Amino acid sequence: MTDPIRLGVIGTGLAVEKLHWPALQRLTDRFQIVAFANHTRPKAEHFAAYTGTAMTEYAEDYQTLLRRDDVDAALISLPIPLNLPVLRDALQAGKHVVCEKPPGKDLAEGRAAVEAVAAHPDRTVLIAENFFYRDDLRLARSLLDEGAIGRVHLAHWRNVSQLVPKPGEFSSTPWRHDPGYRGGAHLDGGVHHTAQLRFLLGDADRVAGETQDANATHGGPSDLALTLRFVSGAAGSYTAVYPEFAVRDEPNALRLYGTDGVMTVARSEIRLLRPDGALETHRVDQPDGGYHNEFLNFADALQHGAPLVGTAAQSYRTMELILRGLDSAEQGAPMPIEPWPVPLSAAAVPLWRPAGATGLFDGLPASVEREVSEAA
Repeated sequence: MTDPIRLGVIGTGLAVEKLHWPALQRLTDRFQIVAFANHTRPKAEHFAAYTGTAMTEYAEDYQTLLRRDDVDAALISLPIPLNLPVLRDALQAGKHVVCEKPPGKDLAEGRAAVEAVAAHPDRTVLIAENFFYRDDLRLARSLLDEGAIGRVHLAHWRNVSQLVPKPGEFSSTPWRHDPGYRGGAHLDGGVHHTAQLRFLLGDADRVAGETQDANATHGGPSDLALTLRFVSGAAGSYTAVYPEFAVRDEPNALRLYGTDGVMTVARSEIRLLRPDGALETHRVDQPDGGYHNEFLNFADALQHGAPLVGTAAQSYRTMELILRGLDSAEQGAPMPIEPWPVPLSAAAVPLWRPAGATGLFDGLPASVEREVSEAA
């Protein structure tokens, strides 16, 4: 396949408008939207207006879209409980798939998604975990691989973010207020965080969790605290807090403590603190949160056979950390992470580069500024 991939979009809500469409706009040589489906016509009309796609390509029922011979691949962007059934339908219809994460509402559905993908080896399926593709995280991973701070022995990450319904934001989506899936915001947004931890530190083989609830506006516990043991031998703590009120001046950077230094990872900035007090700062100017790169990986995988990073198995492992942490909180005991569907690894997630590239940013719009401050 060398012509643009003919894409059918199933679900035209905020994620498509704010995340996927801006990336697809920069990849018009690789993708062409030829059809779209949404159960509410006003959202479909809004999608048609900002993408320039004719309403003649609209279908209220996504099955109508899947029956079209001119659709090569389906982009599934729906509430979490719908991901698995629509993914199965798309695969059975012979379509390649980009599906929003996580692929199921619980571990049973996550396993079923992995098995469904495995049953269709001729299909290319990306579970859209953009954190695997973020340019700042890819740079941080490459620095760790080069031994920038030696052996990482401890990771600490606290995420605090107000979560109340706000017009025009994801928090306003009604299905998130009373979710039909376990864990609430932690299974929705938290899988990004566990993806980042696995990308930088490898797999964890044990997790212990505690929960609290102090937010009446969204379903699921507002607070989740995890203690992690990684295959590499590192220990880690991860805390996510979604309060109803804004908390000022909370440091949300991930901190990695190594034998030769400390790394902090915040949005678009990576800092390396040396034992002698020297500070090295890398600032990454990236066009988005990895969405461009994940679509590029999908296109290269489908058109040129490039290896795919955002697989169903990888997505299952990231949701497993959250859900097994919830199990631990309920049962009052640490939980093992099973070596399924692939063995646990200290280098769990491959470091993605553009197809044919040797450097991290070859042919990409990202740029990096490096600044070094000598020790006082």
